[in-house]
Amino acid sequence: MKSNQPIGIFDSGIGGLTVAKAVKKILPQESVIYFGDTAHLPYGDKSTAAIQAYSVRIAEMLLKHRCKVILIACNSASSAAYELVTEYVGKRAKVFDVINPTVDFIRENHHNDIVGLIGTKQTVSAGVYAKKIAELDQNIDFKALATPLLVPMIEEGIYEDEISKNIISKYLNDSVLVGIKSLILGCTHYPIIQKEIKDYYNDLNEAVEIIDSADTVAKALRSFLEYNQLCNRSEVTDDKFYVSDFTDSFERTTKTFFGEKVHLEQIPIWDELT
Repeated sequence: MKSNQPIGIFDSGIGGLTVAKAVKKILPQESVIYFGDTAHLPYGDKSTAAIQAYSVRIAEMLLKHRCKVILIACNSASSAAYELVTEYVGKRAKVFDVINPTVDFIRENHHNDIVGLIGTKQTVSAGVYAKKIAELDQNIDFKALATPLLVPMIEEGIYEDEISKNIISKYLNDSVLVGIKSLILGCTHYPIIQKEIKDYYNDLNEAVEIIDSADTVAKALRSFLEYNQLCNRSEVTDDKFYVSDFTDSFERTTKTFFGEKVHLEQIPIWDELT
C-alpha cells in the first residue's frame, strides 16, 4: 500500500455516498473511488451467498484501481461479507466495514448503557450488531428495531416534511426503543434524516445520542491512515463514481446523499470480471 493510492468505497446502491461524504469531509486530501452495485440493489433481500459473491467481485475491481483501502459502506454487505472480503483482499489493501468501528465506539463510550439501533430487516435479523456488542461484555442493554419504510421514503425524496416526521415518530415511539440512551443509525441512508431523529428526541426532552456510522467509520479510517503513515501527501486526483446499472434518477439523487451532484459512470463489472 502507498499513501497516494485512492480509497475504494462500495455499497449496494448510492446510499453509501453518505459514507463517501463523511470520508471526504474528514480526509479532503484523499481521492475516492465509489462503486454502487445498482444492478443488484437492495442487498437486504439477497442471500448471504449472493452478497458475498457481489462483494468479492467489487473488491477485485477496486483492487484493479489500486485502492489502498476498501470500505464496505453497506450494513448488509458488512454483515454478510466483511470476513470473506478481508480474507480475499489479504495484504493488498486494508478492509473497513461500517459495523466494527461503530461497535468500537460503543465499547469506548457506552458501557453500562442502553443502546438502540434502527436498520433494515436484514441488518436487524442478521444480529451481527447484537452479537458483537454482547461480546464486549460491558453490561450493555442492546435493543434493535427494523424500520423498513425509511429507505424507500428517503429514496423517494420524502424527508423533512410531515409524512417523514410521522413515519419516524411511529418507529421511534415503538416500545422496543423505550429508555435508550444512544441510537445507532444502522443504515447508510439514515444520516439524511438524522436531524429529524434528533428533533424527535429534543421535542420529548430526551437526551439520546445519535451515532452516525458514516461519521464513525470515517474517523476510524483517518486514525488508521495517520497511524500507518498512509495519508495522501501527493496531489489529489479526481474522485470517481461508478455504478453497475445507470439511470438518470440515480444521478439526480446523488446530491441528496453526497451533498452535491456527481457524475455516475456505468462500468460493466460483471462482464469484466468473468
